[in-house]
Amino acid sequence: MWAQSWSNVFDLVAPEAAAPGYDLTEILRERQTSEREMVEIAEGFFTSLGMEELPETFWRRSQFLRPRDRDVVCHASAWHLDLDEDVRIKMCIQINAEDFSTIHHELGHTYYQLGYRELPPLFRDSANDGFHEALGDTISLSVTPGYLVDIGLLDEEPPAEADLSLLMRMALDKVAFLPFGLLVDRWRWGVFSGETPPEEYNAAWWRLREQYQGVTAPSARTEEDFDPGAKYHVPGNTPYTRYFLAHILQFQFHRDLCAAIGYEGPLHRCSIYGEEEAGRRLREMMAMGLSRPWPEALEAMGGSSEMDATAILDYFAPLADWLKERNAGRSCGWS
Repeated sequence: MWAQSWSNVFDLVAPEAAAPGYDLTEILRERQTSEREMVEIAEGFFTSLGMEELPETFWRRSQFLRPRDRDVVCHASAWHLDLDEDVRIKMCIQINAEDFSTIHHELGHTYYQLGYRELPPLFRDSANDGFHEALGDTISLSVTPGYLVDIGLLDEEPPAEADLSLLMRMALDKVAFLPFGLLVDRWRWGVFSGETPPEEYNAAWWRLREQYQGVTAPSARTEEDFDPGAKYHVPGNTPYTRYFLAHILQFQFHRDLCAAIGYEGPLHRCSIYGEEEAGRRLREMMAMGLSRPWPEALEAMGGSSEMDATAILDYFAPLADWLKERNAGRSCGWS
């Protein structure tokens, strides 16, 4: 509905000659992996970095399964419910690849919460709005074929030809999100500043969607409609730039940590699993919480205090090269 993810068109744009890779969902189900075991595997990722095991209360109080006796919101989330170590996640876990990655992401939030729990309450948050989401996604980027081999879910890494399919599938989520992640608050800032008057609220929304995403409305729209209000974060007054920043920061974090462990191969094949130097840098950054300006937290991770989106280009370089060759002679884009 938002064109913020294009994963549903993967079958139409998948590289024809590329190897299909592997089906993690099928592997998990064949091994009869339980929901709790999926969480235990994710915890093992963090302990491999030198981090503490999750407290006993996490396992007793978290929700892993959809309750049978009541309706719940199943959207995955991570919670810190006291001033000590009462951390929990809330999910209705399905045995599939998406939830396997999501659990790693949610535990990124959980370990961040534990990392800054010694700070005064006002500083118990991420360095800026984007850091919390970025940290969880950084961990998800390390759920690579090599990582799956290390933990015994794959017998061997798929051939390099499979990388194109894996990168395309990821780009349809990660890259396609960027323009939408930017335009929501661009529209909101126009409204709050008065630059966009009430009689142009809907028209301004669609101008931005065409400008940044290259999509148009499926039917004629007027100011009787209020399409921005259908996006929860707009009437819910939830800032959206945090997600745009997180999609940049996660790749920068990933590149910085891979450089810190001396990795020299393709960035999309790097995993920080088992690398204590990466864990040390993560712990140092997480312990700062909101107590220092975010550029200092960024510098603790990789030595630079400036955000740098070129890590996205580095990560998707093989796919970009293939797309340039595939689209040679075509006029791509929109006006």
